Amino acid sequence: MRLQNKVALVTGSTQGIGQAIALRLAEEGAHVAINALQDDDRAEATRERIRSLGRRCATVVCDVSLPAAMRAAFERAVEELGPFDILVNNAGIERRNSFLDVTEADYEQVLAVNLKGPFFLSQTFAAMCRRTHRGGRIINISSVHEELPFPHFTPYCVSKGGLKMMMRNLAIELAPAGITVNNIAPGAIDTPINAPLRRDPQLLAPLLANIPLNRLGTPGDVAGAAVFLASDDAAYITGTTLVVDGGLLWSYAEQ
Repeated sequence: MRLQNKVALVTGSTQGIGQAIALRLAEEGAHVAINALQDDDRAEATRERIRSLGRRCATVVCDVSLPAAMRAAFERAVEELGPFDILVNNAGIERRNSFLDVTEADYEQVLAVNLKGPFFLSQTFAAMCRRTHRGGRIINISSVHEELPFPHFTPYCVSKGGLKMMMRNLAIELAPAGITVNNIAPGAIDTPINAPLRRDPQLLAPLLANIPLNRLGTPGDVAGAAVFLASDDAAYITGTTLVVDGGLLWSYAEQ
């Protein structure tokens, strides 16, 4: 197991990509803190699956866009599991609207969750690493839309583009502390948010035509990349984006 006795925190980890990452990290030997807005049935189910693998699990209940509450929850999890070795900034939201109809509230919410949250959680993680004299891994779940335009989702694209530049800056600043910082950019992944897409052949067919591998990705595809970046196999990789998209980014064309 590549992550034996490591300790990880994965945000937004009770469903979809975040849950898959949390479970794969546990399968590879890590103890895992999961994060959700509330300790509900999904959190309980995820926690039990991690514990069934023989790993310890804590639940970090907080909104990552609220730094003070996030820091307090982070410290409680450190007390329960010990210092973290791995941080996966996965929590994210999107709002569909044409540019002229985007509200200030929607813009601020998307940027707060997708960019402000990872910024200050990474800061909290790095401060802990410095305090405990240890290195670490920061992995941000970004999107192909850190590069690829996505009409009607401009705040989302702004947040992911910002996440890319944040990652590149932090990779340089935190390297002397032994902390690597990388992004994973998923393409079209088969998660609950894309369930309507799967049910509508008229929407799905044009998308698959843009994906050379001719399928949606799975949460497991992203989780495998996260385990790699968290492991010693990726010890010399920092400041880069690992694209997990079946080839979509370099083949995409608006219909």
